[in-house]
Amino acid sequence: MRTRVVSQIINQDRRQLLTTVAMGVAAAGAASLFPASAVKAVTGEAIRPFRIKIPENDLVDLRRRLAATRWPERETVADDSQGVPLSTMHELVRHWQTDYDWRKVEARLNALPQFITEIDGLDIHFIHVRSRHDNALPLIVTHGWPGSIIEQLKIVDPLANPTAHGGSASDAFHLVIPSLPGYGFSGKPTETGWDPPRIARAWIVLMKRLGYARFVAQGGDWGSPICNEMGKLEAPELLGIHVNLPGTVPAEIFKLIAAGDPPPSDLSAEERRAFDQIKLAFTKRRAYALEMGTRPQTLYGLADSPVALASWLVDHGDGYAQPAASITSAVLGRTVNGHSAGDLTRDDVLDDITLYWLTNTGVSAGRIYWENKINLYVAANVPIPAAITVFPGENYQAPRSWAEKAYPKLIYFNEVDKGGHFAAWEQPALFSTEVRAAFRSLRQSH
Repeated sequence: MRTRVVSQIINQDRRQLLTTVAMGVAAAGAASLFPASAVKAVTGEAIRPFRIKIPENDLVDLRRRLAATRWPERETVADDSQGVPLSTMHELVRHWQTDYDWRKVEARLNALPQFITEIDGLDIHFIHVRSRHDNALPLIVTHGWPGSIIEQLKIVDPLANPTAHGGSASDAFHLVIPSLPGYGFSGKPTETGWDPPRIARAWIVLMKRLGYARFVAQGGDWGSPICNEMGKLEAPELLGIHVNLPGTVPAEIFKLIAAGDPPPSDLSAEERRAFDQIKLAFTKRRAYALEMGTRPQTLYGLADSPVALASWLVDHGDGYAQPAASITSAVLGRTVNGHSAGDLTRDDVLDDITLYWLTNTGVSAGRIYWENKINLYVAANVPIPAAITVFPGENYQAPRSWAEKAYPKLIYFNEVDKGGHFAAWEQPALFSTEVRAAFRSLRQSH
């Protein structure tokens, strides 16, 4: 149980960090004003300042490996049905090797306060940006695969500083954006067990360690089941969640999909659409997940070849369809199959891929599929207040009728007209607007 003295120390540290961020001081300076020793002395759990500095030799080695790529022959079809086309990879690698600059995103990351703390025996890396606005609501945002914290960079300022982006000061958030175990600069588990429920418990610990007595959580892709699991813990500090890949499918409906049976005749048009979308996803677009879910260690090429890593992350199992279509559109510089890249650029994609390469996390990031025992699509049955935004380019469009049963305390449900699986990356302004709206009703209890 924290004492009043502990609270005063943590609050003082917060005010110091807030002042630093508002003045635009670099992350190293901000970190120095959040004294790890003070936190460690009181809680026994250090929060250590972190700054990225990739050795130049690692970048030279990356370019050398790209130049030395042994290419396969061209695909034997005129489309992407066999995977990422050779011409696409040739052009992406040419740009990666000659024009791309990792130092730009490294500087963007280092402009934000970053920290590492050990939770349950594993180092967890996270960004922690406190808003300058009074009564900002603490929010933890979780990325997925093949993403990283880079997915969230475009939403940091809109959420922490809403008045600069057409929002109200009353909609401000203090942001905590962690790297999943085995991703980016977080530690790589050396034991089994780091599944969504365990990560959910770790995120509760992280937010409480930062001194937040009330907070909310948001997630897409793997972040969605992690948020669902956080909700199931019913920690008194967690006010509610917002997800953009909700688990809503009734168990009996999913059994029909898994068996290859036809849909029930009494489904509504929205439910039938969702049924067909999920059936397509599980019959045509799951090869990548099956490989990582059964034999992740076999993917040695992801650690040895940057081209193998890039093609694996870009394809995401379905190329010109969803959820990879926006990434493919960004790489090609044009809209493919009707799925716009939105604000996502080729260099954004390469920032993410290069982070995987430089941290050698291609294999470790995939192990969450092996660890996972949760069906991400089946009704989550979350007992706390929950909000859902349905993006048209998501794997499936969750029907409200299913959502209301899977999330019995549904406080917000909205279908938007653009954006896909990587919503924060593709449509950061719309995504930020949705997050503000999703949690607005919970702020009075904060």
